[in-house]
Amino acid sequence: MLDYIVVGLGLSGLAISEGLINRKKSFLVFEDNSQSSSYVAGGIFNPVILKRFTPAWNAAEQMETALPFYRNLEQKLRVKLVHEWNIYRRFHSVEEQNDWFIALDKPKLSSFLDPEIQKNTNPNLKAEYSLGKVLKTGNVDTVKLLDNYRDYLNEKGHFENEHFDYSTLELNQGYIQYGDIQAKNIIFCEGFGLKKNPFFNYLPLRGNKGEYIVIHSEELQLDFAVKASVFIMPLGNDLYKVGATYDNKDKTPGVTAGSREKLVKELQKLIRCDFRVVDQVAGIRPAVSDRKPLVGTHPEISNMYCCNGFGSRGVLIAPNMAEALLKNIESDNSLHPEIDLQRFTKKHFKIN
Repeated sequence: MLDYIVVGLGLSGLAISEGLINRKKSFLVFEDNSQSSSYVAGGIFNPVILKRFTPAWNAAEQMETALPFYRNLEQKLRVKLVHEWNIYRRFHSVEEQNDWFIALDKPKLSSFLDPEIQKNTNPNLKAEYSLGKVLKTGNVDTVKLLDNYRDYLNEKGHFENEHFDYSTLELNQGYIQYGDIQAKNIIFCEGFGLKKNPFFNYLPLRGNKGEYIVIHSEELQLDFAVKASVFIMPLGNDLYKVGATYDNKDKTPGVTAGSREKLVKELQKLIRCDFRVVDQVAGIRPAVSDRKPLVGTHPEISNMYCCNGFGSRGVLIAPNMAEALLKNIESDNSLHPEIDLQRFTKKHFKIN
């Protein structure tokens, strides 16, 4: 009998899997490639919400856990995953410059914001009011991470590339039966796919569709990321990722011409040089109504769990939430009320 079945191998399923390996637990992951948000994510780790100059939720704590987590995976998988570079926030006015200095006085932000305003030296970047430099930022190559980790799990016999059929899951006293597989516990890490999960679809998960484009420009010559109305992230070889859109109504998985046009239009407001779009990608972020994760135990099934709802900051949040859930299951540590999915039980769950 296995200790765990894990459903989904995005950032959440990966972090859960790594936690189980560290605890020497037996498990099997089911993944059918139906959810793409972890793959299309920018993978950016940034502790500051740059629209309002406010700290992201639990950002400092998440940074302390997440970066060592991905560094360890670099060593294990023998691939480069973590790239450190600076994000520059383009100021739109003198008032925004003043807001930056006000934010510097906030204890949760002071270590992440450079007090010196940066003059723009790139002739192809429009930044009349200069730039603010965010410290301790960069990105994790989520595509390389997930592809390599999948191969790793497959080699270890922990991976099944198939659709998980909820209808064949049998709940027994003390264990779960799925086909010929028996497991003591099951954890669902399906991202927006949770909406189709009959055990957890009562939870208020709201998908936000995000699209980005990849452009090629030999003239731009940008060696740092810029946040304005859109985000520009250098990829190397004169390629840049530009995004992302936010749409909480469209739940279709494919890219749209409207989003492409919107991103191109916003980019033209930010740069002066020619470029061409070479790719476009879309994914649905699993966001929650109160913008906090969904972690914890099913209200009626004591060995069934959920680890989900990370929104657009999954790279930072996933390692922390996975560890919190596994400590809750294995060591009976309490979950913080902010993340515990039981906060929605009374209002949303109908007792059978």
